[in-house]
Amino acid sequence: MTTKTDTVAATSDELAVPRFATGPVFGVAAFAAVVLVLSATRYGYFGDELYFLAAGRRLSFGYADQGPVLPLLAAFADTVAPGSLVVLRLPAIVVTVAAVVISATIARELGGGRAAQLLTAVGYVTSPFLLMQAKNLSTNAIDSALWVLITWLVVRWVRTRRDGLLLAAAVVTAIDMQVKWLIPFFWIAVAISSAVLGPRELVRRPLLWAGGLIVLLVSLPTLIWQNGHGWPQLGLGAAVRAEQQFTGGPAGFVPLAVLIAGALGAVLLCYGLWALLRHETLRPYRFLGAATVLLLVVFLVSGGRVYYLAGMYGVIFAAGAVGLVASVRRTGSRRRRRVLVGSGAALVVLSLVLIAGSTPWRDPGDIAPPAGDTEAAMNIGLFGEFGWPELATAVVAAHRSLTPAEQARSAVITGSYWQAGALDQLARADLPAVYSPARGFGYFGAPADSATTMVCVGGDEDRLRAQFATLEPIGRVDTRLGFLDNTRDVTLWKCAQPRRPWAQVWPEWMHL
Repeated sequence: MTTKTDTVAATSDELAVPRFATGPVFGVAAFAAVVLVLSATRYGYFGDELYFLAAGRRLSFGYADQGPVLPLLAAFADTVAPGSLVVLRLPAIVVTVAAVVISATIARELGGGRAAQLLTAVGYVTSPFLLMQAKNLSTNAIDSALWVLITWLVVRWVRTRRDGLLLAAAVVTAIDMQVKWLIPFFWIAVAISSAVLGPRELVRRPLLWAGGLIVLLVSLPTLIWQNGHGWPQLGLGAAVRAEQQFTGGPAGFVPLAVLIAGALGAVLLCYGLWALLRHETLRPYRFLGAATVLLLVVFLVSGGRVYYLAGMYGVIFAAGAVGLVASVRRTGSRRRRRVLVGSGAALVVLSLVLIAGSTPWRDPGDIAPPAGDTEAAMNIGLFGEFGWPELATAVVAAHRSLTPAEQARSAVITGSYWQAGALDQLARADLPAVYSPARGFGYFGAPADSATTMVCVGGDEDRLRAQFATLEPIGRVDTRLGFLDNTRDVTLWKCAQPRRPWAQVWPEWMHL
């Protein structure tokens, strides 16, 4: 039962922060929703989405490279509306739009009024990465949004000291652990920075540790799966480090981290980090600035992807917006204030132009193919959506070129997990079972020993020759806009008479 004292306390708590800028913030969020829904239908499946759909048909407590949330979402979407890109991508769109609103709410918690809240929301929406990652169903989109929610709960706890917020943050963390295993780095960084800079009582709160137990219990099935399969999630780090050669390696980490924030976002990011560390009004939240620096160092040294830090952008943007608005208001010169406001408006316009350039509005025929592997890797979000129907058509034709006897004892093996996902989604009715030793697909199982004739899609030719007595090309895929060796310059092989049983060979072939 709510008492009069509780009501007074709640009212006082709300009076401690500025009013929420409902209209402006929700207007920006609505703009984001429209952009994302329109973008969701422009091209085709992204490679990871095809893998999620395949994983959703093989539901498990654990996967080699992720938790079960994305496969569950993909399975639900494919059941409710098979083939619908909008329905498949709707979870990523919803949580990203929510993150826009929550980031503005963080600015409110930091003492930011209408202008700061609106600036934060606009900064989030005009970040090419933060917004446009949600045009596909991706672990990054879900993970980043959950980080924003967790940071809001932590910021609100700092202001109110309501320990129930820490328990709520633990519940969100438990969900995020079923998406991606990055969030523990956040809590370790927060624990270290708060112990040094305060509030030191954060790590002493019983509900924080009770929440940690909840996270552990929820994660237990996944941990058991990982333990039973040799902890592939930990081995994935080496594969990620190897992939960073295409994005500039350690030297390019910080510049790219700023670049993906967008024009306005870059300003909010840099100023926000400085404000968190230096502004006296934000002193209670200084530990979050230090935690961001710690995370940056960890991800840089460990060879992590540049967007691993993106979950912190919401709180940093909010701090930057609060600090900038306060600085403008402290400016005594009316002329200088107009210059600052005009510069801010120009940044917003530039950011909107960059977002317009990031949306998939171009006709595929007007898109130039990638000049090389580096360009393709840097534009993976674009080129990773093309070539899958052509791949499926070519593999089906190659399989039909086999004799009826060969078809009866056949299977398909692909060089990449994206290829396997594409065939599993787009040609499942026309092909035998599809296998791939790559990434998480390798853990779905090996071909049966009864399968003596394979259609092999790409792969290592020397390895194929070592395993099969017969190897001959029966097709080729070379799409104009496909991604790297997935649908560009891919040879289709007829592989017959395996030399060794798959139970022996498959573990040697599997890789992350």
